[in-house]
Order: sequence, then structure tokens, then C-alpha cells
Amino acid sequence: MNPIKVMVNGLPGNMSTIAAEHIAQDSGLKLIPHALTGADIEATETQIGSEAVQLIKPDQKQEAMESIKKSEGVVICVDYTHPSAVNDNAEFYCKSGLPFVMGTTGGDRARLVETVQSSDVAAVIAPNMGKQIVAFQAMMEYAAKTFPNVFKGYGLEIKESHQQGKADTSGTAKAMVGYFNQLGAPFSKDDIKMERDPAVQQSEWGVPEAYLSGHGWHTYSLHSEDDTVFFQFTHNVNGRDIYARGTVDAIHYLAKKIDGGAKGQVFSMIDVLKGS
Repeated sequence: MNPIKVMVNGLPGNMSTIAAEHIAQDSGLKLIPHALTGADIEATETQIGSEAVQLIKPDQKQEAMESIKKSEGVVICVDYTHPSAVNDNAEFYCKSGLPFVMGTTGGDRARLVETVQSSDVAAVIAPNMGKQIVAFQAMMEYAAKTFPNVFKGYGLEIKESHQQGKADTSGTAKAMVGYFNQLGAPFSKDDIKMERDPAVQQSEWGVPEAYLSGHGWHTYSLHSEDDTVFFQFTHNVNGRDIYARGTVDAIHYLAKKIDGGAKGQVFSMIDVLKGS
């Protein structure tokens, strides 16, 4: 069986690099030696294991991709770029006939889905690629649908901490807002407390120094009106391996769907977890 060819875009960024390393180590996948990168990146290549990956600037991507498709054939793109590039990249993938896994958060998510649905490509789109965290979200979604307003009258606080370089509010935290709203706790995405200061993360949150440059800590706290009842949900992730492993699973899932003729379809990490 031929390996699935994968192009990881966003190199030499931290998340894209770790995803590329995991992809290179998977015997069922082949990391192609090319990657789209930002206009502000000075390097022309980056090293992933023993492989030198050529970095393609935005003004070169059209010509480069046409050449890559001729030499490599079917390629699945993995996107770990920047929130500001999400929609433009998705439109480029769709116009170029490139199925993709979108791990980048931010952008106009409704437009992102519409772009895929009006195209001939399929994609896995998820604000969080960590399978265990996605499973936790699924449990919360089940609770929200099964026990609506069970937390009516409760106050809610959502706090999230990520590395200083993360530009936007956590997509996972924003998704959780909707579930808590259904459970009866009024809350706005604008009320999420976002921490990006390493000094505060270490001194007040307790994030280990080794992971200040790569972590995702979330806490959801609920308290009753009279403060006699308190609930708290927490998931703290140090490092980025959990997301890279989920990305690899998403690639394999998407490849199967493509083989089955999927076009214009958007899949989530819930679909990946179910394998359906």
C-alpha cells in the first residue's frame, strides 16, 4: 500500500514542526519536502528529521503547487499557520483541489465551512486536534443537549492560558461557551480570560517553565447564586504532542474518506474519533 502524501504548511512554526515530525515517523504517511510559509519567514528551508523541507512564500505558492501536484499526485495538506491566513489558505486548497486538515484556529469559521462545501475537496476542520480533549467536549455537548438549563442561575468563569505566541483566544474555550450556555450558564466568548504572559503563567498558574513556550491550560468554574455549590472542570496540556497525534489520525481518516469519494464535505475530530 502506497503511503499517504502529506504537505505540512506553516513550517517552521512550533506546531507545524511537531506535526511534521510525527508524520515523518508514521510508516503509512510520507512527508513531502515542501511547505507553504509566511511572507515574513527569511529561511528558504527547514529540517524535519533527516529531510530538508523547502519553504514556499505566498507569492510562489501557485506555481509551486502546480509543480508539486505533477510530481507527487494526490497530496493532503495540513494547516498550522496563522489565524489571519485561515480563510485565504482554505480557498487556495479548494481551488487547487487539495484536501486538507485545518488545525489552525481563528478566521471566519462559517466561511471556512462554506468554502469547503462549495468545492470538490473534503477536509477535517477542528479547533482542537487533541483526541482526549475532543472527547471531553463531546461529553459536554451530550450533557448540554440532554440536560438543558441544569446549571441555570449559576455563574461561569472560563480561563485559558497558552504560549505567548498564540495570537487568538482558544478555539476550544470558545466552543465550550456554547455548551455552557445550553446548560443554562449565560456567558460570552468575549468574557473568556486569556493569559499570554509567561511570568504570570508560571507564578500564578503554575505552568512548568519547560512548557511556557508550548501549553494549553483551561479551567471552567461554575458557582451557584448563593456560592454554596461549586463545580470546576480543568484540562491542562503541556507540550504539543497530543495535537500532533490527533493530526496524524485525522490524515488517515480523511484519506479513507477521499478514497470513498468524499467531496465538498467537512469532517470534525468527533468524526475522526468515531471512525465513521
